[in-house]
Amino acid sequence: MVSGPEHAGLPHPLPGAIGLSHLSAYDWEAADGVCGGSPHLHLVCTEAYVVTGGRGAVQTLSPDGYRDIPLEAGSIAWFTPGTVHRMVQGGDLRITVLMQNSGLPEAGDAVFTFPPELLADPDRYAAAATLPPGTGPRTAAAARRRRDLAVEGYLGLREALVAGDKGPYLEFQRAAARLVRDKVPTWRDLWRAGALATAERTGAQLDALASGEPAHLDEATAYEAAPTRLGGFGMCGRRDEYSLPGTTLPHQEE
Repeated sequence: MVSGPEHAGLPHPLPGAIGLSHLSAYDWEAADGVCGGSPHLHLVCTEAYVVTGGRGAVQTLSPDGYRDIPLEAGSIAWFTPGTVHRMVQGGDLRITVLMQNSGLPEAGDAVFTFPPELLADPDRYAAAATLPPGTGPRTAAAARRRRDLAVEGYLGLREALVAGDKGPYLEFQRAAARLVRDKVPTWRDLWRAGALATAERTGAQLDALASGEPAHLDEATAYEAAPTRLGGFGMCGRRDEYSLPGTTLPHQEE
């Protein structure tokens, strides 16, 4: 729910056209004995975790190696495009997620670390990545299967990277780029309407201030919103979402 005058005319209402959601990391144990989410990367979006409660970690794979970053209330971690990340549950972990380029993750800017044979086949990848609608047991079971497939591929990538072999990780990045290539025109449109338009609007406001005619200040107002879906199945955990344009509505899970 969002309220405020003329909110429907504002395509990306949050500051900077960011995405926003709240996550509680999965407590399902994976093959390596770790409880947590589905490892994946984003191709063009930086993601930030702001920890609001509990404890845990985020495991990352990047060209500079494998990291296990502790998370506790008040800490922040963020990772740039191409960084594989896996949220790990340590005890009641709760996170607010801030996502660059609102609308792009919801349009597919995320690729799971599935085994190579699934990454090589777009139809098989899509079947494994897509969840049934809703938040019931059937969706939960599919989300857990998806998580387990992602962990299976992730563990191989991590083992190679720790051993000093970047080859499998770099090949995963290339496979991920191939999977999303056809989506780029749509992403470009979303970026122009969201993050780019927001930055350009600031430029126009600066011009108005410099000219002494800040007419945009006449449009000042306030908004409020509350989550419209609680406990959805996200990539990293159970997700609370807002029905704000271009913010957190799932692109495959509803």
